[in-house]
Amino acid sequence: MMTGNQFDYAEKELFRDNLKKFLAKEVAPYYQQWERAGLYPRELWNKFGENGFLAVDVPEAYGGFAAPYELSCLILEEVGRAGFTGLLGGLTVHSDICAPYIFHLGSDEQKAYWLPKLVSGEAVAAIGMTEPNAGSDLQSMKTTANKNEKGFSISGQKTFISNGQHCDLVILATKTDLNAGSKGMTLFLVDCSSEGFARGRNLEKIGHHCADTSELFFDEVQVSEKDILGGEGKGFANLMNELPRERLALGVGAVGAAKGVLERCIEYVTQRKAFGQKVAQFQNTRFKLAELRTEIALNEALVEKYIRKYTKGELSAVEASMIKLSSTEMQGRVADECLQLYGGYGYMQEYDVSRAYVDARIQRIYGGTSEIMKEIIARDLLGR
Repeated sequence: MMTGNQFDYAEKELFRDNLKKFLAKEVAPYYQQWERAGLYPRELWNKFGENGFLAVDVPEAYGGFAAPYELSCLILEEVGRAGFTGLLGGLTVHSDICAPYIFHLGSDEQKAYWLPKLVSGEAVAAIGMTEPNAGSDLQSMKTTANKNEKGFSISGQKTFISNGQHCDLVILATKTDLNAGSKGMTLFLVDCSSEGFARGRNLEKIGHHCADTSELFFDEVQVSEKDILGGEGKGFANLMNELPRERLALGVGAVGAAKGVLERCIEYVTQRKAFGQKVAQFQNTRFKLAELRTEIALNEALVEKYIRKYTKGELSAVEASMIKLSSTEMQGRVADECLQLYGGYGYMQEYDVSRAYVDARIQRIYGGTSEIMKEIIARDLLGR
């Protein structure tokens, strides 16, 4: 695992403080504008990279900082806590999915070429799994990579792809053998400057409005055998092996987002008055806040436990599914209960609790739906 050297508490808090200052300067003044525009600017990736907030646990040999994995989690937590949840999906894909895939599965040549670019923000990464007719059921995907004299020709379509408009690199899941089931899937590193690659529209969503979520098209995109990531026919196994970090990262972001929603709700109810007293003085309000804080604390404790297990290489797929299920369901409940405490104002877009409410909804879907998480956990308990 890319764990790096452990930072002491003071170094960790200095890193957190620098990140908060960066978000306050480079994100907060513009976030509402980006939400209205439906996309944040490509330059933001360069700014994240220049300030050392991308793929922080990549080793120094590949242009990174060899920071402990906990700092990658801290970034997701604080971005979510600040209410910038439209950025979370893209950051997670870039730093906590694509960079680890390349580090763990890539050749020396692939790592030397791509990882420094991901750290600096020179290149933005996406992962292409979901298709219009293949969501959680990856074995039903139709994107094919057919062998030819130059390597492989890739044709197909992907959808719901985070970073699709800005990406320079796609880790693409394809079928190289249509008759081999899960053993016929192969991952490729596809340079987005390749002929035959095209971006579709930036998809309109009920939440995460500024998030870059797109359709991608591949029309006989030519790649070589050197572009295979992790071995031909080993794509499905590699995807399954890398999923725990993805799902843990989603849990980290969910806890951070829930913390932020609750903090801003507390500030609101301690100022807002109804029937001659502050909303925070009503027993219902106080009890609701107590319940929410407890829910967050329970999930935070589990996240911290699983972060420690991940850094030791001990986090199982079942455990990652449990934290993804629990934390994202919790995030949705916290956002819903907090919106209720705002009353009618909670339904107004000028209050960020409304954005937190709709943004939380996707958490129970992407990265594996709550129903898929339950199935994984149940199979471990009961067998198939």
